Amino acid sequence: MSAAVTSPASAPVRRRRRPHGPGSARGRAAASGWLFLAPMLVILGLFLVVPVLMALWVSMSDWTGRGSPLSSDVSFVGVENYRSLLLGGGLATQDFGTAMRNNAYYVLLVVPLQTALALFLATMVNRRALRGRGFFRTAFYFPSVTSSVAITVLWLFLFSASGTINAILARLSISGPNWFNDPRGVLHLLLGAVGVDTAPESLAQHGFLGIPLWEWLAGPSVAMSALILLAIFTTSGTFMLLFLAALQAISSEVEEAAVMDGATAWQRFRRVTLPMLRPTVFTVVTLGLIGTWQVFDQIYTGTQGGPAKTTITPAYLSYSAAFQNNQWGRGAAIAFVLFAIIVLLTVLQRLVLRERDTVPRRKRFYRTPPAPPAALAGTAGTAPAAGAPGTGTASPTEGDHR
Repeated sequence: MSAAVTSPASAPVRRRRRPHGPGSARGRAAASGWLFLAPMLVILGLFLVVPVLMALWVSMSDWTGRGSPLSSDVSFVGVENYRSLLLGGGLATQDFGTAMRNNAYYVLLVVPLQTALALFLATMVNRRALRGRGFFRTAFYFPSVTSSVAITVLWLFLFSASGTINAILARLSISGPNWFNDPRGVLHLLLGAVGVDTAPESLAQHGFLGIPLWEWLAGPSVAMSALILLAIFTTSGTFMLLFLAALQAISSEVEEAAVMDGATAWQRFRRVTLPMLRPTVFTVVTLGLIGTWQVFDQIYTGTQGGPAKTTITPAYLSYSAAFQNNQWGRGAAIAFVLFAIIVLLTVLQRLVLRERDTVPRRKRFYRTPPAPPAALAGTAGTAPAAGAPGTGTASPTEGDHR
């Protein structure tokens, strides 16, 4: 009986591990990377992280704006500022509820309209048959690079009681409102036109954030409607450029293939172009949400929350609470609540607009797994039937639905 001989080639080969210490090549590369990142990390820490932490401390303190917020005279109150803001039921809660209602209608109207208008403008100026495309692109983008303060002042003149807008409406035999001095809600005006002038008892007795449900259903005021038109006018040009860049990145071969398949213009836009614009749509809607929830300069320049607080927003309420009423804890609390709302809506929008690569079960193509070699050997010389195992064809119960 011969002894088993182990071949040297069959023995496992142990690889030498590369050193990971500070003196190794990888360690020196990591140290160099951190060295290059250090200036930016220091700048972000000083001008971003530290101010955010300071604002978080202010939102949980009773600091009045005098002296340092870290002095011994400032007391820690915990979530008292948040509680009085959200659950207090007093004037602070009512003002915050009014600001949330105004800003909610502002977001619901501005974001969809500006996105749709930007996509429409991008589609129009992307046409090769359009003459003067450069002029139209510049004209549509020009309001976006103009000072928001200047455009707001211009808007005040256009929408004044004797302004250009009311003059145009007068030629159409329509009596225009006093736009920036009219606190009536648009939905209440429409309901009043059909005879609903008083609030139902169920809506008048129940409310949220100190505001009755009937007031939540008032819609944007006439003054806020003018500001909504201002936002759509000034932001559509910027988002038009984003859509235009995305449209130009789509290969012409994709469009030609859809034309060869007999797709109409609307089918090509809906089934081909729009799905390929999904990342751009996500970017535009995200930027729109952030910008509309943080609207401040138009309110500060134009109406300062009036008339009757129907144009006040959380950003302007935070400013007025801190800088005008010296309630810095409440102002910081409003800012962090607004930050939480923006993050939550961004995450929800990401879930809605995420890429779905999974093919639905009803559209999947199933193939029968191949038969084992033993089964094939036993059936040698016979022709397999259609749909039998190992043929690679679809089973009769699961056809190709593509």
